[in-house]
Amino acid sequence: MDEQTSLIALFTSSFLAATLLPGGSEAVLVSVLLAYPELHWQALVLATIGNTLGGMSSYLIGRFLPSEQAMHEKIGKNTRGLRWINQYGAPILLLSWAPLIGDILCVAAGWLRINWLSAAIFMAIGKFLRYWVIATAIH
Repeated sequence: MDEQTSLIALFTSSFLAATLLPGGSEAVLVSVLLAYPELHWQALVLATIGNTLGGMSSYLIGRFLPSEQAMHEKIGKNTRGLRWINQYGAPILLLSWAPLIGDILCVAAGWLRINWLSAAIFMAIGKFLRYWVIATAIH
């Protein structure tokens, strides 16, 4: 795979991994960085943007949930994410990268009408730091 195709695959996998669909983008990031170490920063930025946009798509789903009942149907009996968003606000979205709770936090943030820009900034910071740690670990 050439550089451009690798970056497109990284962006796509990063986006999809942050939606409600199952998947992970870490392996794709590692593959790109091992094959093209000179793309270190480009890969980190594209993975972060893709993953943040994916998280914001979950946030948007939350914005369209019309009632508390619909929210509980979406997240099940696990209201921990909802409580955390209520308690900590947008900064809790630093954990939006975390398996299992990340999607719930993003949907809950949208449902609770957390400011979209604050949500996006905290998501991006958390997601970038996760990718940076992974990239640093392999170099």
